[in-house]
Amino acid sequence: QVRLVESGGGLLQSGGSLRLSCAASGNIASIITVGWHRQVSGKRRELVASITRDDSTNSADSVKGRFSISRDTAKNTVYLQMNSLKAEDSAVYYCSADTRNLRRYWGQGTQVTVSS
Repeated sequence: QVRLVESGGGLLQSGGSLRLSCAASGNIASIITVGWHRQVSGKRRELVASITRDDSTNSADSVKGRFSISRDTAKNTVYLQMNSLKAEDSAVYYCSADTRNLRRYWGQGTQVTVSS
């Protein structure tokens, strides 16, 4: 079992920055990939960025150059640094963890609202 807790969401103006955190607990050693996703009400959840155990990263075209994903293994935490935020970045952001036994765990989500 893996438990994920997101934090760091909030309300801010366009052009601002936020850093989201995803703290993992439980069977950390089983995690292969951690991802950040976002979802707007009524729309599909989309992958924003991901990072693997060997620090290989991937991000969606819509956030390239603005968002970055990183991890602190000592804190069992993955971060999503979001810069130059736009109104269209407003969503609930979710953290996910994919494990060696092909399970995906989700956090509870954190709301990000960007006003234009």
